[in-house]
Amino acid sequence: MPPQIPHSEPGTPDTRGPMRYLWWLVRCQPGRVLRGSLLGTAWMVGLAARPYLISRAVDDGLRARDTRALLFWVAAIIVAGMALSYLGIMRHRTMTFIREDAKARSAEVLLRHLSRVGAALPRRTAAGEVATVGGSDIDWSAQVLTLTGPGVGAVVAYGVVAVVLWSISPMLALCVLVGVPAVGLVVGPLLRRLERAESVYRKQQGALTARSGDIVAGLRVLAGVGGRDLFARRYADRSQDLRAEGYRVGAVVSWIDAATVAIPGLFLAAVVWLTARMAVDGTVTVGELVAVYGYVASLIVPVWFLLEGSYQLIRGRVAARRIADLLNVPPDDVGGPGRRWPGAVPDARHPEVVAAPAGPADLHDPVTGLTVRAGRLTGVAADDPAAAVALADRLGRYVASDTTWGGVPLSGIALDEVRARILVADHDSYLFAGTLRDVLRPGVDDERIGAALRTASAQDVVDALPAGLDTPLDARARTLSGGQRQRVRLARALLAEPEVLILVDPTSAVDAHTEARIAERLRTARAGRAGRTTVLIATSPLLLGRADEVAYLSGGRITAVGTHADLLDRDPDYRHLVARGSDDPVAERPADAEEAYR
Repeated sequence: MPPQIPHSEPGTPDTRGPMRYLWWLVRCQPGRVLRGSLLGTAWMVGLAARPYLISRAVDDGLRARDTRALLFWVAAIIVAGMALSYLGIMRHRTMTFIREDAKARSAEVLLRHLSRVGAALPRRTAAGEVATVGGSDIDWSAQVLTLTGPGVGAVVAYGVVAVVLWSISPMLALCVLVGVPAVGLVVGPLLRRLERAESVYRKQQGALTARSGDIVAGLRVLAGVGGRDLFARRYADRSQDLRAEGYRVGAVVSWIDAATVAIPGLFLAAVVWLTARMAVDGTVTVGELVAVYGYVASLIVPVWFLLEGSYQLIRGRVAARRIADLLNVPPDDVGGPGRRWPGAVPDARHPEVVAAPAGPADLHDPVTGLTVRAGRLTGVAADDPAAAVALADRLGRYVASDTTWGGVPLSGIALDEVRARILVADHDSYLFAGTLRDVLRPGVDDERIGAALRTASAQDVVDALPAGLDTPLDARARTLSGGQRQRVRLARALLAEPEVLILVDPTSAVDAHTEARIAERLRTARAGRAGRTTVLIATSPLLLGRADEVAYLSGGRITAVGTHADLLDRDPDYRHLVARGSDDPVAERPADAEEAYR
């Protein structure tokens, strides 16, 4: 049975501020929040009902020596206890549902937004920041919703106790009315200090998480160049700074926790002392003395909830601010609906955009002057890796540009159609956790998977796994070597069968023998399917030697176009680039090299 998501449509969050975001979480489940408020109020007020029943049992039963009255009031106390237990269970259950709903809703809107931001995310936000928000900030923001249940009940119970005490003694009622706000005045500065410390701590925690992720991802490289110890020391230093900041947060929290327990206790002692003096003077009865003690003792619970709720509100505001900031990260401007070009034909399915080419068409990048001819395998050799990546981003419409496809501006075509027909496959793209079959492409038959694996020269990867295609892999497939992961990525891209496939350094982590096999098989696999266009962005002579046409990208512009052999003969800069600065015979005779490796 497929997994079910809590909400098919989580809604549109209000990200104009942390409190607005928290209020949006409340508004998303009004019925449940109202039920939680009613149950919380009934439970809190019910705590003050038992002292009244006990006082009646003392005055009407014990002092009056009325057994029948005593039994009646004892039975009432038992019934009230059972009712309070039921209300407490239902209150806790309802508030748990409210918090879990808020967590799920936040997770869904966050995941939806991150998928919309897509390739722009690593350029806008550190990975550690995303991990911290998703790992703990969502939880803390949901905890704030406790205020909608016991928090509301605490305020109502506070007012009810004050009214009841007024009927016994106005002075006692004034003590309660003045004492509880005084507690807030004492704790308030601590809460503001906590918010500042918590904000700094959460920011440093996100930065440290990002650093740890970078170190783990590049651990093999660091070990190879002898930088592992250096980065370990830097990580340890940053950890010490985070620990010191954590001590600051812990110090403030400890004072708040101490005040939460000590202040209501002192308040209770003061009120009981005053009531005892009044009982000695005969102003109140013994039963009323017991009742006042019970009222004030029960008042400790709502006061504790109010203080705890204030603490949760501070942490929740910090968390909600970080969530809202992440939700406000805009995607790259890649053009789209709303733009018009002279002579552009509207798309019948998407009236706000222009129609994509009906069949294979040329891609043209005016920035570099590159034209990728439809149905051909085009190699691009760039002297600057950054320029090569920027070219791939423009051809795949990951950035705004004036690139055209069949004479139509690429940024004017529906983005979902561009993504379905043009695929940019980076050599280090992410591999999700799951079985190898699911990592490659779920639902595809073994014959197609086998063909893609053969083209990517990755059959040995499957053969080496204990359960073959059904072997589970962790995120990023860390159990595989770098070359194995790269071939799995290539097989995954081939299984997508895009009309235009743009490969960025697809064989940078494999040996020359494997690279030669991939070059020949890739040409055969793509050329054998009508209308398939392939762009190889690489400087490998084995790959470029199999291209129909090679474009040399130098200084940000295409300076030469021809076959690999032609460019070797007439362009010394190109020859120097692909031969790695030496007279490499493989660079001069790629076809002969392939025959030797086949």
